[in-house]
Amino acid sequence: MAPKILIVTGDAAESLEVLYPYQRLREEGYDVRIAAPSRKTLRFVVHDFEPGFDTYTEKPGYTWPADLAFAEVDPDDYVALVVPGGRAPEYLRNDADLRKILTAFFDTDRPVAQICHGPLMTAAAGVLRNRRVTAYPALEPDMDTAGAAFQDTEVVVDGTLVSSRAWPDHSAWMREFLTVLRTKAPVT
Repeated sequence: MAPKILIVTGDAAESLEVLYPYQRLREEGYDVRIAAPSRKTLRFVVHDFEPGFDTYTEKPGYTWPADLAFAEVDPDDYVALVVPGGRAPEYLRNDADLRKILTAFFDTDRPVAQICHGPLMTAAAGVLRNRRVTAYPALEPDMDTAGAAFQDTEVVVDGTLVSSRAWPDHSAWMREFLTVLRTKAPVT
């Protein structure tokens, strides 16, 4: 049986930040499951950068089914966790079941990959203190408030935590995360 990896997300997640790791990790032989506040078809978004805009733009993205609800997740069933970004983390960080999931992975030092605005969720769970991270650059004050050392670079590896700024950094993000996974939770 293939080791299982959990992706935690919801509506308005960045399409690429959910589907790229989903496909890449399946390609490596992992069994990847998506959890959300409830079992339903999720509606993702696409963020892009346009000349003259002070921030990113948002357009409708792909839809994808959630395999299970946060309340149904047994963290012990999974070897690793992926925390995508987008706008979803703004409201997901308030979910008590999600915070329990996040805490369980950090308490047991299992691999966690987070990207873009995803660190808003791990910050809310209180698990970033004294960690080195990157995130979408606008989150630097949030990371500082969470007690993390923010670095504006394409990928930061701090033990089993692998973080990146946004979807343009995917290659570096998944390359480093797979390096951690192959050591801590290899596919046999």
